[in-house]
Amino acid sequence: MISEPVDFRDLPLLAQDPLRSRAHHHGLALRRALGEPTSIPFLLLADVVCACLVTLLHQDRAPTALTGLGSFLAIALLAGGGLYRKSLSLTVLDELPAVVGRVLAAETVTAAIATQVFRVDLERLGPGYALLALALVSDRIAANALRQFVHRRGIHSHRTLIVGCGHVAQQIVSALLNYPEYGLRPVGYLDDQPLWENGQMVLPFLGGLDDLPQVVTASGVDNVVIAFSLSKEPRLVKAIRDCERLHCEILLVPRLFELYATSSHRDMLRGLPLVRMRRTTVYGWQRYVKRLIDILAALVGLLLVSPVMLSTALAIRMFDGPHVLFRQERVGRDGRSFQLLKFRSLKPASEEESETTWNVSHDKRMSRVGKLIRRTSIDELPQLINVMRGEMSLVGPRPERPHFVQQFADHYPRYPQRHRVTCGVTGWAQIHGLRGDTSIEERILFDDYYIENWSLWFDLKILLRTPLEVFRLSGS
Repeated sequence: MISEPVDFRDLPLLAQDPLRSRAHHHGLALRRALGEPTSIPFLLLADVVCACLVTLLHQDRAPTALTGLGSFLAIALLAGGGLYRKSLSLTVLDELPAVVGRVLAAETVTAAIATQVFRVDLERLGPGYALLALALVSDRIAANALRQFVHRRGIHSHRTLIVGCGHVAQQIVSALLNYPEYGLRPVGYLDDQPLWENGQMVLPFLGGLDDLPQVVTASGVDNVVIAFSLSKEPRLVKAIRDCERLHCEILLVPRLFELYATSSHRDMLRGLPLVRMRRTTVYGWQRYVKRLIDILAALVGLLLVSPVMLSTALAIRMFDGPHVLFRQERVGRDGRSFQLLKFRSLKPASEEESETTWNVSHDKRMSRVGKLIRRTSIDELPQLINVMRGEMSLVGPRPERPHFVQQFADHYPRYPQRHRVTCGVTGWAQIHGLRGDTSIEERILFDDYYIENWSLWFDLKILLRTPLEVFRLSGS
């Protein structure tokens, strides 16, 4: 349970210490070059170097390929188990069973290959793998010692903003100021309705949630800790997503944290659990991989479906007259408009009708050809050209017309958040039957889930399930 508010008059004002401040600025070069001593690049690089050294030292006793394979598998298993994750403090003893267990698993696989394929005696492999396990554990001990050394001297610390201004926020600040080894240097509070007066705060009050982007940029904030706040949850969600755009690390004090069990994948700050928010990959390097896949897949798709597209164009021209393609303004990533391409299934009476009519699937003016291509979703095939142009992706939230974007945004405050990513030809909501005249609120839930959990495998899963939805003839 949280104790009574701490009397900050008795705390050392480490955040205002000029020596510590100068040390922080001198450490910026080291920070940019190496990153956090407990972060993925530093520890992973150390493990790779150690694995290479073990392989070289052991090459006289066992084939280099086998020792190297065991090292590679061990590091891959450590990465898959989240043992290169960022952490406020490396808990070597907590991670020891997981590290040793994964090294043993890698050794077992390699030993099976060595005996069955290469006929190598296991006695020749044993010392090398024992040395590898020792090296991987030693890496973590050394990284932890280095981390504490640089943090305690203020050489390398993250400027941290506290969102929330109540008892929990005050206790977090107390812990960070008294224990600099966590590496988080608090710079101020942010909250819509602070429970404490400015004179009672050891750190400056920097504004409300709407000021978060400006405060993060102006103060050079690296980490944001979300403590309990009286602000409504939708505003907090928006604040967290603003932090993601600004590439901040986000730590969250969970509700009912008194009931949380300890976990090696949860940071602890002097008895307070902190959940490190998973950074969505929509702003990372993965989106460039996604774009490359979109281009290649759209190109191959256009080649494969070109006979279908040509036949459809001829059928529309013969039965419904000229103007085979239909262009309609849609809103894409970051609110940018583009012209979406479709095969024309119905000629609207006016441009206003095209922009403001929600669903025309039951319009009696639609010909049999129009009904067929809408029913089978063939009318969507020209959007592969939009994908080639970069206006759309193969997978993502479906784009909507500006008129409805404004209308939905007024009724559903979370709706504009879907524009964080490139819109798609198909999506998580669509393969769950949310097409045409269906619940907008449900679509928002599915789109949010897709964005927060995006991965290349997730895209592939959606693409594999899309034909099943099409075969049900659920187009509209």
